[in-house]
Amino acid sequence: MKTLLKKLYLHGQNGGKALPLDQRYDADFVMSPEYRESLPDMQNVADSEIMGSNVGIQQVGVSNFKLPLKYKTKWNEVLSLETRVTGTVSLDPGIKGINMSRIVRSFYDFKDVEFTLDAMEDILREYAAVIDTREGRLKLDFSYPMLQKSLRSHLAGYQYYRSSYEGRLDSSGVYRKFIAFDFVYSSACPCSAELAEHARDTRNIYSIPHSQRSKARIRVEANPDDTLFIEDIHAHCLDALETETQVMVKREDEQAFAEMNGAHFKFVEDAVRLMYERLDGDARIKDFEVACAHLESLHSHDAVAAIAKGVPGGFRADYSDFTDLIC
Repeated sequence: MKTLLKKLYLHGQNGGKALPLDQRYDADFVMSPEYRESLPDMQNVADSEIMGSNVGIQQVGVSNFKLPLKYKTKWNEVLSLETRVTGTVSLDPGIKGINMSRIVRSFYDFKDVEFTLDAMEDILREYAAVIDTREGRLKLDFSYPMLQKSLRSHLAGYQYYRSSYEGRLDSSGVYRKFIAFDFVYSSACPCSAELAEHARDTRNIYSIPHSQRSKARIRVEANPDDTLFIEDIHAHCLDALETETQVMVKREDEQAFAEMNGAHFKFVEDAVRLMYERLDGDARIKDFEVACAHLESLHSHDAVAAIAKGVPGGFRADYSDFTDLIC
């Protein structure tokens, strides 16, 4: 505080004497067009003012900018969800920086849009044009609710899914669209199941096979002319993995879930291959990547696997952040 006050007093000079600045907020100040024009703009400076190497930057922008957005469901319903926005653009050499508030301001022009992957293209092209850039990315992270019915008691509760929409605009003007989706399920170990039955059959010993909460993270790129919804990805996960964790249960539901695990036990290798089969059969999906983690109840470590479709230049299943799949 002392340093700040010293600067304030030394800023003005009157006959060799330091004058104090007016240290207050002027709530009545009215800005004229001339005053606005006089405001300094540190983004538009000479090349000599650029610090470090005068090279281009692949991504620069804003992250974790939050606002409620409307999402159109597969069933033409509209959900209002808190969303974390990441918006970035490329920056050419010779330009010191971008006006980041323009990304936020241009995005607010579309705040009442019902969001789909295709609607994001208009927003991305709009703020790329405003900022005068060649490339841009827009990612929306949100928790997506779906009503899940219990297995036998007919109760219903909301399951929430960590999801994201992502749009990318490349230097040639091509728009690409992606969905990411987390699916939590139970994985009963086939080996443990066989060993438990062996103990029962040969020694009349009661044994319980081990199973654990598990997560699949799905990333897909949709074909340019096709429409893809969160509900479509959820349906693929449910059909492939079967044993989604439950929200509302009574005793009959818990028994049903045990039976379901017995009917659909799987190793982590099985899980990624089952997901591959489902996603590969959807003509709307251009490319995909699946990462699974089975949070072992037998071991102190997790069993993990990753798989990709194998499209040249696409996803490579080089996923490494498996600890992010802990659920």
